[in-house]
Amino acid sequence: MPTAKAFRILRQVASLLLALFILNFALTFHNVWPTLAITTRFELSVEIAALVLVLAIFTYFKRPASNGVLITLALLLTVMTLARYMEVTAPALFGRGINLYWDAQYIPHVAQMLAEAASPLQLTGLLVGALILLIMIFFALLYALRFVCARLNNNPERHYLTGIMAVLTIAYFMGHVNQPIHTLKYFSLPLTKTYWSQVQFINSVMANEATDVLPAGDPLGDFNLARLDQNDVFIEFIESYGATAFDNSSFANDIRPALDNFASISEQTGRRIVSAFIQSPTFGGNSWLSHASFMTGLNINHLATYNLLMTQSRPTLTDKFRASGYRSVALMPGLRADWPEGAFYGFDDIYGEQEIDYQGPDFGWWRIPDQFSLHRLHQLEVTPVSRQPLFLFFTAITPHMPFRPTPPYQPDWNKLESAQPFEQQALLQSLSLLPEWTNLGPSYTGTLKYTFDYISGYLANTPEADFTWVILGDHQPAASVSGIEARWDVPVHIVSRNDEIIDSLIALGFTEGIQPQAQPISNMHEIPSLLLGVFSR
Repeated sequence: MPTAKAFRILRQVASLLLALFILNFALTFHNVWPTLAITTRFELSVEIAALVLVLAIFTYFKRPASNGVLITLALLLTVMTLARYMEVTAPALFGRGINLYWDAQYIPHVAQMLAEAASPLQLTGLLVGALILLIMIFFALLYALRFVCARLNNNPERHYLTGIMAVLTIAYFMGHVNQPIHTLKYFSLPLTKTYWSQVQFINSVMANEATDVLPAGDPLGDFNLARLDQNDVFIEFIESYGATAFDNSSFANDIRPALDNFASISEQTGRRIVSAFIQSPTFGGNSWLSHASFMTGLNINHLATYNLLMTQSRPTLTDKFRASGYRSVALMPGLRADWPEGAFYGFDDIYGEQEIDYQGPDFGWWRIPDQFSLHRLHQLEVTPVSRQPLFLFFTAITPHMPFRPTPPYQPDWNKLESAQPFEQQALLQSLSLLPEWTNLGPSYTGTLKYTFDYISGYLANTPEADFTWVILGDHQPAASVSGIEARWDVPVHIVSRNDEIIDSLIALGFTEGIQPQAQPISNMHEIPSLLLGVFSR
């Protein structure tokens, strides 16, 4: 029969293993893609091994760690646990790793968006829940540290722990040496290594060093734009419109009727469509990198490069069209404050939220339906009889994550500026559909269907207008929508009744119709010079 002493020893060993598991798990857990949940892969943390080793050595030569030291360590480990969560969750949600320099700047904007998009009760529940969770993590880590330190006071256990932690620490560093025993596969990537590289990156940015060097010269080249015959050119970036809208069969089937209608209306109005995939410089966010790449012909794939670009004087598409007699206008309904970058691009006019002057019901954080923005732009810039040809740069916002509530499409565009721009039933139904954060697919396809509904509606309402409309995505949606390891490609559709332009695009790899070929034909920054060449003789 097992004795009471044996039970006590087993209980102590089990408790010690639990304490070590808690400490190790805090820095080695992984994401359950594509959710906010976490799981273990039973990897080892060299940081925890080194910490326990240091505590053991400290106990050998000094004394057991004081309660103040343990509380400080528990607080530090709590912060590291939060950092680990950000590290493993960001790729699942956004398709890219966390970047302190990029992402920290937008925390206030995200907080403001949540404050306006969620109810006070939801926000209070979220904050209280997060605080309780952090407190629970802190006390779990403090318990684990105290229990491990208590066992270090016992000579046999201290000897065992010192030896085991020393072996694990040495094994990790031996893994970096070219030898036949590959030990690194048993260890999680150290958190300190990840965030030290982030600190080095921030330091390089603060020293005004760009991660990429911007080449000298004008990548856009010189063109005469004669093929356009002074007709308008619209560039519309559709937020989050990525290749997943075609690659994911469920998404594709859902969106297809709206795309088919888009193709049908184009044909009925004497226009043709060509399509292709191109590779975006960003994924899941940072749309301005795509915008800058497209407008300059430079590969702007880092924020540091973007910031450096904004300090320079560079030729842009605006300059190319202005040289051919065009008036350049930016339609940016998501713009709520001053936009210094507007001076870099050199637009003749910028229509932000204030200039658009939308008075209808709000649809989530982004408020203004893209259909209304396009309608208002049409009234202000397209309908005047005596005017210059128009170069329009339009950044659509309705398809922005979390994609709901999506406005209802209004077939009668004249009603958009009325006191009640939408039918009451359609409005209530739209506002009742809130984001489903664990299942964003239906809301994603819904917002893209809305987008192509109003694009088709605009084409139908302007059957005689001669313009070339370039419609493209800025980046793939977050990985929680697009999937794990999704490609960085985005669709581009070009609508025109100019056969010379369409035939030239087909010769360059575009396919006629709304279905692009599987492989991308180019990169985002190479497309503008390609288009300028097609627009010229």
